[in-house]
Amino acid sequence: MKGLPVKNYRFSILLTLALFGGTIAGLMFKSKAVIFKPFGDIFLNLLFTIVVPLVFFSISSAVASMVNARRLGKILSAMLFVFIMTGIVSSLLMITAVKLYPPAEGLELNLNTKAPREDIKVSEQLVKAFTVSDFGEILSKKQMLALIVFSLLVGLGASQSGEKGRPFVQFLFSGNEVMGKVISIILLYAPIGLGAYFAYLVGVFGPELFGSYSRAMQLYYPVALFYFFTAFSVYAFLAAGIKGVKLFWGHIFPTSLTALATGSSLAAIPPNMEAAKRIGVPEDIREVVIPIGATIHMEGSCLSAILKISLLFGLYHMDFSGAGTLLTATGIALLSGTVMSGIPSGGFLGEILIVSLYGFPVETLPIISMIGVLVDPPATMVNATGDNVSSMMVARLLGGKRWRQTHEISS
Repeated sequence: MKGLPVKNYRFSILLTLALFGGTIAGLMFKSKAVIFKPFGDIFLNLLFTIVVPLVFFSISSAVASMVNARRLGKILSAMLFVFIMTGIVSSLLMITAVKLYPPAEGLELNLNTKAPREDIKVSEQLVKAFTVSDFGEILSKKQMLALIVFSLLVGLGASQSGEKGRPFVQFLFSGNEVMGKVISIILLYAPIGLGAYFAYLVGVFGPELFGSYSRAMQLYYPVALFYFFTAFSVYAFLAAGIKGVKLFWGHIFPTSLTALATGSSLAAIPPNMEAAKRIGVPEDIREVVIPIGATIHMEGSCLSAILKISLLFGLYHMDFSGAGTLLTATGIALLSGTVMSGIPSGGFLGEILIVSLYGFPVETLPIISMIGVLVDPPATMVNATGDNVSSMMVARLLGGKRWRQTHEISS
């Protein structure tokens, strides 16, 4: 394990240095820093281009791999319920926090763009969000929810096609692997792309941009740690009482530290599976919940998404209140967590989703990307650790209060 933190933080460190380099360049060039914008635009365009196939192959291949109908159906239903509930709890916690301590307070930044429109009927919004009238329309970042629904349907169809569908399932797996490599290649350009865009933002819009980041970090880190220790203790208690809390905290720290050091939920899967085994989570539950959770269950990212949305609302002087606005923000936080992959710096995808679904201009993406970089370590720790306690709650829902007594515990 020696050298692990430095090695796995290398990209985040490099990206942070690039953003600081862009800051210095912006301060030096001032309004002339607009010359850097095309280099940033290249990166943004590459990201927006890859996001559709990446999300499609990731979701459809995951669903296609699910077989064993009845028991699997019960596990998936309980898992989704737990994932949604815990995501909502984390989102509501951050909503409360940003209301008490607005992250954009004092930030004045004129991007010369209009705020997104909000005067759409709820029924029309739902139809347009989840469906499209033509297949060609789904191949767009503007139809992300419809793409997710379509990907789920394709995965289900593939999983139910038996032997005849096996070549197509293999195609989905292969496509997912290829898209993962493509996004890794694109991210190699991230330090240049985001550094250039930050130079443009700082030079054109001034150093006042950074006033909100210190407030955002002062808000996120304490809230994430509070959620980590308090919410997870409550969840473990609900799953198995005081004994469950003791078992959870007695075995979870290798998972938490691995996630914190690597910035990857996927890297935390092996210790997470071992921890779940020692806690006594049934094998079929832990082998479904934890790997899927590493991709679609991100409570730390929900916390981050609400923070980012609140910052953008404050940036455009929009009212971040009212049941409709807050429910929409919670829904988007859940969705942004769902499309993130468990890889270092995978938060780019969630940020794209926030910008796309709300209709904010692309210039806002680098602004919230900086927040994503700064909160990545604790967010990933919360994400990965949450998968474990969620598997405990799924076991509780399916096995009742005495679920642990029916399984051997490996200590």
